[in-house]
Amino acid sequence: MKATKFILSILLTGLYFASNSFAGDFQAVMIAKPADGATVSSPVIVCMETWGVEVQPAKKGVNDGKGHHHILVDVALPSDLSRGIGKDANHIHMGDGSTCKSINLSSGKHLIRTLFAKGNHVPYNPPLTDSISVTVK
Repeated sequence: MKATKFILSILLTGLYFASNSFAGDFQAVMIAKPADGATVSSPVIVCMETWGVEVQPAKKGVNDGKGHHHILVDVALPSDLSRGIGKDANHIHMGDGSTCKSINLSSGKHLIRTLFAKGNHVPYNPPLTDSISVTVK
C-alpha cells in the first residue's frame, strides 16, 4: 500500500506540473500520512498534500482555488456539497490552515477521509477528497 501511495503522489505531482503547462485547472488532495492500511497508535497524526489549490486559514474568506482541510472519520462524504461541513467528533475542521492534525482514535479499524473546502467550510464540487483505512492498536 505504501508503494501505491508513493506512486500516486509522483503521478499527481507530474499531472499537476503538466496541467499547469497544458491543461490549466488540475486540483487534487491526498492523505500523505499515515499510509493506507497502516497499523498505528493513537493519537494518529494525519497529514495532507494538495495540488492546484492553496491551503489557507478559513478567516481569509472564500477565495477560488484556496481553502482548508477537513478530516472525516468513519463517515461518508456529505451528500449535499453545497452546504458547509458540520463540526463534531467525526468532522474535524482544520480552519487554521494547517496540513497535519493529531487525532485521538479508539482501537480498531477506521476510515479517514480528507475533504478540502472553501473558507466558509463548503466543499469544492466535484469534491477534492482522499481516503485511507488504518487500524489503531
